[in-house]
Amino acid sequence: METLPEVVDALPLGGFRLRIHFAGGEQGDVDLSHYLAYGPIFEPLANESFFRNFVIEGGTIAWPNGADIAPERLYELVSRKGLTPCR
Repeated sequence: METLPEVVDALPLGGFRLRIHFAGGEQGDVDLSHYLAYGPIFEPLANESFFRNFVIEGGTIAWPNGADIAPERLYELVSRKGLTPCR
């Protein structure tokens, strides 16, 4: 059985971009701006200050209003751009 990717750290890069670090030692950058149109739960994220107010919770990134993105989806998005080993 494959294990789910686990986010262990994330850094805001400006706009709606994050650098995400996974437990397996991979990292990569992802632009999450397209999530702003995914319904009412993601609307508050359009405020960059609120967007940067994320936490790592349950192995993924989450926001105070309950919005989160599945860690496997984050891994997939980052993988498209190319994962690199964490240093």
